[in-house]
Amino acid sequence: MKFIARMLATTAAIGIASSAYAADITLKFGHVGNPGSLFESSVNNFAECANSSMDGKVEVQTFGSSQLGNDKELLQKLKLGQVDFSLPSSIMSSVDDKFGIFEMPYIIRDRDHMRRVQDAMMDTFQGAAEANGYHILGLAENGFRHITNNTRPINVPDDLKGIKLRTPSGVWRVKMFQEYGANPSPMAFSEVFTALQTGTMDGQENPYAQIASAKFQEVQKYLSITGHVYTPAYIVGSQKHFAALPEDVQAGLIDCANKTQDYTYEEAARLETELLDVIKAAGVEVNEADKDAFVAASAPIYNAFAAEVEGGQEMIDQVLGLANPG
Repeated sequence: MKFIARMLATTAAIGIASSAYAADITLKFGHVGNPGSLFESSVNNFAECANSSMDGKVEVQTFGSSQLGNDKELLQKLKLGQVDFSLPSSIMSSVDDKFGIFEMPYIIRDRDHMRRVQDAMMDTFQGAAEANGYHILGLAENGFRHITNNTRPINVPDDLKGIKLRTPSGVWRVKMFQEYGANPSPMAFSEVFTALQTGTMDGQENPYAQIASAKFQEVQKYLSITGHVYTPAYIVGSQKHFAALPEDVQAGLIDCANKTQDYTYEEAARLETELLDVIKAAGVEVNEADKDAFVAASAPIYNAFAAEVEGGQEMIDQVLGLANPG
């Protein structure tokens, strides 16, 4: 009986070890998305692809809701090798000004336009990422951003005057809202709900997927549909640590990143309708903003980008030139 017990114990221990070390390589993917967010579903899609398509060589483990840190902390941890992937969005404009092109108001018209920009200009963005120690495996999305607040409906830029507005950590977003007359303050996404609830901030701006999954509709009175900025998200790793992976693993992860972009775009389009209804159902007052007024007020931001960023005007011209196919 003792022999059988020892055998059973040994078998159990082997089973535990086998499951713990089933994959040759374990990779941590940290992000700030809450349960139900587009970030969460995009990261999970990437992980499922990687874990099922490389013959058990890789296990991608996902950690959402800022468990492993906010966007800034995750970018630092990538370089230290403490995290293998993250999904930054607006904060990339603080990594390199070239990413600030996506902070220009209304410069991206739709997802097809974004794909054309990606096809034509990805070398520029990859070069900027690698110059700062990162490698972009592929793109996902944060989405088209809209403004919520507790002060008043926002119809034109002047309605933002005096409103304390949370923004992501990106210099161009702050400049844009300063130009519109708001009082913008960068803040980690994980802190926003409490800031809105306590009145530290009057409002914030995000895509519907982030608004609804973070339950901002529970602490905001007004949603103004502005669509002022489209923000891509970037499936990012450390250039050094990603290059150290076996070449077939690198190729497999890049393939999964490309597949995740297709999934993300389809899911984002679906959520745009579904989640607006969720926000309205919470009693939030919704209005369509005067986008022409916002476009007219945005000229100084474009001028500043052209003047302050090397090659800025050329980037603006190239992106705008890709707005229509053909």
